[in-house]
Amino acid sequence: MGEQKDRRPSPEALLRIAEQGGRGRLKLFLGAAPGVGKTYEMLSAARAKRREGADVVIGVVETHGRAETEALIADLPVVPRRVIDYKGRQLTEMDLDAILARRPQLVLVDELAHTNAPGSRHPKRHMDVEELLAAGIDVFTTMNIQHVESLNDVVARITRIRVRETVPDSMLDRADDIELIDLTPDDLIKRLQEGKVYIAHQAERAIRHYFAPGNLTALRELALRRTAQRVDDQMLDYMRTHAIEGPWPASERLLVCIEGRNAPAIVRHAKRIADQLRAPWSALNVETPGTSRGGETAKIHAAEALRLAHLLGAETVVLPGQDVAATIIDYARANNATHIIIGKPARPRWHQLLFGSPVQKLISRAGGINVHIIEAPSGKAEAKLRPAVKPAFAPLPFVVSVLLIAGATPVALALRQYLNISNIALVYLTAVLVSAVMYGLGPSLLACFVGVLAYNFFFLPPVYTFTIADPENVVALVAFAIVAVIASNLAASVRGQAIAARHRAKITEDLYNFSRKLGAAVTLDDLLWATAHQIALMLKVRVVLLLPEGDSVAVKAGFPPEDMLEDADLAAAKWAWEKNRPAGRDSDTLPGAKWLFLPMRTSRRPVGVAGIIRDDPGPLLTPDQQRLLDALLDQAAMAIERVNLAAELDKARLAAETDRLRSALLTSISHDLRTPLASILGSASSLASQGAAFDEDTKKTLLGTIQEEAERLNRFIGNLLDMTRLESGAVEPRTTLVVLSDVIGAALRRADKILAGHRVELKLDADLPMLPLDMVLFEQTLFNLLDNAAKYSPPGSLIRVTARRIRDVVRLSVLDEGDGIPEADVERIFDKFYRARGADRGRAGTGLGLAICRGFVEAMHGTITAANRADRRGAVFTISLPVPANATLPEAAAA
Repeated sequence: MGEQKDRRPSPEALLRIAEQGGRGRLKLFLGAAPGVGKTYEMLSAARAKRREGADVVIGVVETHGRAETEALIADLPVVPRRVIDYKGRQLTEMDLDAILARRPQLVLVDELAHTNAPGSRHPKRHMDVEELLAAGIDVFTTMNIQHVESLNDVVARITRIRVRETVPDSMLDRADDIELIDLTPDDLIKRLQEGKVYIAHQAERAIRHYFAPGNLTALRELALRRTAQRVDDQMLDYMRTHAIEGPWPASERLLVCIEGRNAPAIVRHAKRIADQLRAPWSALNVETPGTSRGGETAKIHAAEALRLAHLLGAETVVLPGQDVAATIIDYARANNATHIIIGKPARPRWHQLLFGSPVQKLISRAGGINVHIIEAPSGKAEAKLRPAVKPAFAPLPFVVSVLLIAGATPVALALRQYLNISNIALVYLTAVLVSAVMYGLGPSLLACFVGVLAYNFFFLPPVYTFTIADPENVVALVAFAIVAVIASNLAASVRGQAIAARHRAKITEDLYNFSRKLGAAVTLDDLLWATAHQIALMLKVRVVLLLPEGDSVAVKAGFPPEDMLEDADLAAAKWAWEKNRPAGRDSDTLPGAKWLFLPMRTSRRPVGVAGIIRDDPGPLLTPDQQRLLDALLDQAAMAIERVNLAAELDKARLAAETDRLRSALLTSISHDLRTPLASILGSASSLASQGAAFDEDTKKTLLGTIQEEAERLNRFIGNLLDMTRLESGAVEPRTTLVVLSDVIGAALRRADKILAGHRVELKLDADLPMLPLDMVLFEQTLFNLLDNAAKYSPPGSLIRVTARRIRDVVRLSVLDEGDGIPEADVERIFDKFYRARGADRGRAGTGLGLAICRGFVEAMHGTITAANRADRRGAVFTISLPVPANATLPEAAAA
């Protein structure tokens, strides 16, 4: 009977399609080299789209003066470029906002790798394209192969020219269509010589260097291979989306199966075949319930083979499965593998006949997939070099299994008078299943054997002997034995799957808890300690974490705490940091080191190095552990990057705030302090040079100006000193119980000259209690508020001071009749050096008075707010002071 399968689309492929919903389509015209005609082809395709009725516009197209290219632009609508002023130069860039506002069906964006001018919304043009696609606009764009990020180093080695502008590979991977634009080296060189690419003297130099025939041939091959890789990925997505069984032999793809001691030799053979076919290849290890019963030896061999495959360039995969052959075939078809490479079975012939061979099953199910059976050299020599790790024998499971059968016997004897002999076997079968579930296959097989003997001895006549008189009972005993063996195998398999599921669930839970710990970590030390502890806990290894320090790396955390590393280990850690590759034990670089060092990296850069060590011999990590460690390090790296970015942001904010304060301070010194000094110097010099010629009134006026401006200058300097005290935390109020009206009166007397041109109204409730205040600080606060009211109120206007008690709070308000506070400035009016818009129309100031008011009031446990008056135009500043529980009225205190 043929094998029936429920073929369904891949959920991952369907999710990728769902993610594309509402996004525009991206078509990339990929050139092998400059001058092959990418822009020309893009414009030709766009004109064809326009003839079909599509709304096509040009976002940006660079013609480089080529007449045939300019001719194609003539009848295509163009969105005017945006002009950007940069260091006195006029630069033009694509107007992204204008395109988004127009919302065409298709926009043409030339030179995807272009770097935008400073001041643009995005630093790179490919980011502009991303925004257009996200808005649902289709994009045609162009790029040369040398601008692909992953090929940048390869192109530099070929051409000896480093391309600075690159595009992430993700742009190619998400392109819906790629059209390769190519010319033979001879044709391209001919175009250069004809002046169709560069002007004459540039073309001659280009032919001698970048456009040498060998370079162009190599670039063509890179472009062909990268395009073929993207097309192959698209074909796989299509097959998975439409549930199409592979293989489609459009390209070669190899799959090597990891099993047995000879797996490394098979992996090397697969590498040679992949190189001959120039095909990508993968290494697959299937973990079955029997894998865990194979002991550590089988795991070590599989880990070594997978590590070797990874080093040789394969994609390594570990999958759980019941049937090895079925799992391999399913993976091969899902990934369009055209060749499967597997080792010749090492099991005896009788074992293959009884239990079947995965290789034979693989061949029978392969269909159109080529199966290569490799007879690798014997692994005996390797086994001698690496002694097998045999699991310690544990007698307890076998003893308990025998006791289970012994316990089932009295139960069966008690039920003998109620049940048929054939049903008595179910009691023993239950004991066998319990043994299989608790301890696995070995103990359950022993329970099966002992149960068969007990069943024969106690229940099959003649009883209490191992003789069987009735042939039917022989059949019953054999049937019981077969059922018991099958049931124990099935129960042991289920147990193995349950253990594996619990193990994976535990890992998932640990990773989730670890991510929460990282999210809650505020400081870098907490984050590093949590990372080191988690890695040590989950992998049973010793851990050190190293972060950059100067030109090298230094140990910042460890578990157990490690403060010192030997020189060889430090050299390996430094190499891993500098080269962004693993180093040390079990790696290709500095394998003599005791530790294995792995770079911790994000998409932007490496952020540190993690070192691990285990005292046991053999490989440090199995493939599962390696993937788990990679997941832990990736999470930790992102968290470290987050903390570093937060620290850098704080530094940037501090620097910006410092610059702003410095600028404001310089402005104050250059203007607000210079103005009274100029008045003082002018009046003093007039008195000194022409004092005898002035009458008494003029002299008094000049002396009054000197005194007034000196007092003004003294106030400015006092504000600066007060703000310095507040910033340094040196303000410590010396509170005593004071009468509020006394402090208000002192402030009004001090501000008498400032308020001379205004009317002042005082309205205080009669029942105001005495308040714990620092009289000097509170008087300065009121003086600053009165000074502020006088500055921004017209001459002759009314300034009102009120105070009243509302339950447990005394509220003192200063109201003026000025223009009020702009709504946008109400929240910032108390900031240092901040002056509301339009403040320059009043008297000069440093922008510190109100900030000092807030600092002094909060130091005395009060609050201060600013608002606009509701009854008329003007501002109101309100100080709220808490009334102590034992507050008394001034009259009571005097008595």
